[in-house]
Amino acid sequence: MSSPLLFIIACLIWGSTFFAITLQLGEVAPAVSVVYRFGLAAAVLFAWCAARGDKLLMPWRTQRWMLLQGSATFGLSYICTYTSEQYLVSGLVAVLFALMVFWNPILNRFAFGSPLGWRTWNAGAVAICGVTLLFYQSIHGAWNEILNGGSGHFLLGLILALSATIASAIGNVIVIKVREQSSNVLLTMAWSMLWGSLLVALWVLLSGQSFTLPSSARYWGGLLYLSLFGSVIAFAAYFTLIHRIGSDKAVYIGVVTPVISVLLSIQLEHFRPGPLEWGGMLLCLSSVAWALQSNSPTKTET
Repeated sequence: MSSPLLFIIACLIWGSTFFAITLQLGEVAPAVSVVYRFGLAAAVLFAWCAARGDKLLMPWRTQRWMLLQGSATFGLSYICTYTSEQYLVSGLVAVLFALMVFWNPILNRFAFGSPLGWRTWNAGAVAICGVTLLFYQSIHGAWNEILNGGSGHFLLGLILALSATIASAIGNVIVIKVREQSSNVLLTMAWSMLWGSLLVALWVLLSGQSFTLPSSARYWGGLLYLSLFGSVIAFAAYFTLIHRIGSDKAVYIGVVTPVISVLLSIQLEHFRPGPLEWGGMLLCLSSVAWALQSNSPTKTET
């Protein structure tokens, strides 16, 4: 499958998953929902790999990197994401994930000595301006509420969402080391998701939370969608893109997804964006197109 098609698939799916997460909030603790989501996704991936004849066991030198990736990408990041959406609207959380445009090259600079080009910074700055315009009114209203003595839940959600973006960016760096150990994207994903779900399950037990089974069809529908599409298919596309074009380019998926989230809100939640929101969407898409074009290799690849 071509890289542009993988990019589109990941964008379309993840553009809807931030809203789908809200379907799982309420009946079950956020961390427990994370365990259910990635435990199911890992089981599907292991079954897929077994059906095609892959050897499922992997050496510890590979497992240690998958353990680190799972704890960052499928553990800490999603605990923070799910919990933050109890206090922030899902679209705002999606906006904050665009900050990975900055976290990824910075972390790659520290981890691998990758250069930080001016085009990366400029395209990232334009993208941040775009997502800020998209949700300016929501941010402004929440800030005024805090100034008027409102609850601090917004700040807690903001800190959690920012922590989720940093944890995801760390996972993007680690996945490069995973790819050096194994080129089997689906199998390494399965192990990473398993490690992540096991670590979160341990946290649930140590923190005294209970594993409860929800009764609503809304929850189960969200779980199936997030596990199969949001986890198995979208992450397979995303990690394949990281392997092909690098994390600095693949991370621009996180800039497109807020735009898609807004478009879905127009259809499903009767959201009516004004000039600021439309301008923000235009800036986001323009920055993605510019970044992907400007980062194209100048030499012929073999």
